[in-house]
Amino acid sequence: MKKFFLPVIVLFLALSASAQENFTFGEIWAYLSSGEESSLKASYPITDIGYFGADINWAGKLVNVPDRKKIKNFKGRVHLVAAQVSNRAVTHFVLDPSLPFRDKLIDDIVKASANFDGVQIDFELVPTSDRNNFYSFLSILKKKLGKKTLSVAVSARIKYIDDAYEYEKIAAIVDRVIVMGYDEHWSSSAPGSVASLDWCKKTAEYALKTIPREKFVMGMPFYSRAWSNINPAKAYKYSGLKKLTADKNITQIEFKDGAPFFTYQETVNVTVFFEDSATAVLRFQIYSSMNIKNIAFWRLGQEDPAVWQALKKQ
Repeated sequence: MKKFFLPVIVLFLALSASAQENFTFGEIWAYLSSGEESSLKASYPITDIGYFGADINWAGKLVNVPDRKKIKNFKGRVHLVAAQVSNRAVTHFVLDPSLPFRDKLIDDIVKASANFDGVQIDFELVPTSDRNNFYSFLSILKKKLGKKTLSVAVSARIKYIDDAYEYEKIAAIVDRVIVMGYDEHWSSSAPGSVASLDWCKKTAEYALKTIPREKFVMGMPFYSRAWSNINPAKAYKYSGLKKLTADKNITQIEFKDGAPFFTYQETVNVTVFFEDSATAVLRFQIYSSMNIKNIAFWRLGQEDPAVWQALKKQ
């Protein structure tokens, strides 16, 4: 990998200067986690808040609904986010109409949304076999929400994938589709940008082919990621342990609570791909040139504060 440290710094300074140009979007969404309300400032040009963290527990019940009153001074729209991002089995149980969980959960979501302007569903592990159940769930929820906005968060993609997240089918049901334009590289992948510019452009192009422009919200990252070339935290077979002590030339063994242990030092190389206002401006330029109307940020409290200087509401 070639190193261009000084030119990169110059580029970032130039982009920071260009951030004085205001980019205008119709809707500027930002996600806010319960407990981090101080991250939301009155001066931010935000139109919509996706308020975490209602989630679906092991019993299929809606729990941890955030208190809207904690951001009562926010003048825009606030959407209750109901999320299940870690348990595929729970997701199946609450979507299957033959089980007693689905209708109760829908009613609980509707009730919990009483003080909100809308609801967002963030189910990230819907089995492909449950796709029709997922669409049915969204349809029933939309009908019961009435005039409230129903939005759905979906992972980014650059081509059709045969699974439960068909953009066109979801967009036909809901009011907004938030495409999570990040995690191109993730914690267990090879190091790389959270959302490289070429990938972002391809993601937006595919979304615009499959989601009506007025319903499409393009997600953007505020967070950065780091990768290390070595992770020594692991379980060992005895044979592997013997090899480790030999390789590290470990001769001193200590005891604590009746168990032997040793300590050694390891050199670790860490690679960090980071986000700042300059990278945000580059994405603003791309999305503005594509006439994308709406954007969303994951999430408040993680950003370079200078990013807000480059934005304004319509």
